[in-house]
Amino acid sequence: MNACHDARVARNLSASSEARQMMADWLRMTHAPKKSAPDYRTMLNQRYPSGLINEAEIEALLGILNS
Repeated sequence: MNACHDARVARNLSASSEARQMMADWLRMTHAPKKSAPDYRTMLNQRYPSGLINEAEIEALLGILNS
């Protein structure tokens, strides 16, 4: 009994191809630009106190984060 009702609701909510195209165009136009790669070195330097990790450890972490 409810299955028939659900099918009717779904049919009434379907969008025309023009409406779908308008939505796709709007999403393309309003989509936020991709951010550039984060600056991991600055992030690590801000997160950890000076002297806690040395330059070799930072380089090792950067190698992992950038791969």
